[in-house]
Amino acid sequence: SKKWKDIERIIKASSLSESVKQKGLKIFKRLFTAEAKVHGETFNTAHLHELGAVDCMIDIFGTIIGLKLLGIEKVYSSGVNIGGGSIRTKHGILPVPAPATAELLKDIPVYSDGINYELTTPTGAVILKEISSSFESFPDMVIEKIGIGAGNKDFKDKPNVLRILIGQGKEQGAENRGQKVAVIETTIDNMNPQIYEYVMERLFKAGALDVYLTQLIMKKGRPGIKLTVLCNSKEKENLMKIIFEETTTIGLRFYEADRQTLKREIKEIDTSLGKVKVKISKLGSRIIKTAPEYEDCKKLAKKRNMPLIEVMEKISSQS
Repeated sequence: SKKWKDIERIIKASSLSESVKQKGLKIFKRLFTAEAKVHGETFNTAHLHELGAVDCMIDIFGTIIGLKLLGIEKVYSSGVNIGGGSIRTKHGILPVPAPATAELLKDIPVYSDGINYELTTPTGAVILKEISSSFESFPDMVIEKIGIGAGNKDFKDKPNVLRILIGQGKEQGAENRGQKVAVIETTIDNMNPQIYEYVMERLFKAGALDVYLTQLIMKKGRPGIKLTVLCNSKEKENLMKIIFEETTTIGLRFYEADRQTLKREIKEIDTSLGKVKVKISKLGSRIIKTAPEYEDCKKLAKKRNMPLIEVMEKISSQS
């Protein structure tokens, strides 16, 4: 069996690209965190008993490299079939799903269709959780390629098959028509407002799609702040943990909402002030909005000793 330090050493010493290494380390870190939690161990002492370190490496890095080679930008998954029955482990006979699998599948729709066999392992669960943008409805797309992989185990009534459909998103008015997001909210009236900057920084770094603050008046006329976080469902639990750790709140609300966004892309352009990245928003194939990246404009303003507002206006007129 392997501990985190063993896996980390092997990955860092490999000849894989840095981006692939970092994605692999992130997936393994999530896996070790789940294993440690369900077995009452610390992160550094947890072992990957059931996984088989070599198979786990191949599955995880094979997926990462495969997605990169195929140029996949976004992954959608159906609900996850966990199977049924029980499995024999070093911790004894356990029901399906295994404890680590169940932990990793939090906030993901699952089902069982009566097959008494472990259909989703911790490795499969952590890969799906990390790479999938959504587990909801089938996306609007034009199918171009189909991949089918079959397992060695034969079931009586259903094929043991994993199917992957690859294609291009249909040209719609919005990029994410009907995308589901989780919304986390809390109201706070007893915290130093300087702390919010750090809280927002941590939330964005942990995968929040958006974080914003709203001023409001709470009971007994006290001024307060509503903290709102938008995220994919798979990030919800970790983001709520950060809010509890970093703020004075003792309660959170969360719910699911529909989100629709325009198609967006970032391009670097040449301007009279220098190179700057510009965000381009499209409705179908038509450009609706362009906006220079704030950080690039700030650097140019400092470099040329110009007012930031003047830099942004000048670049906007040239983009």
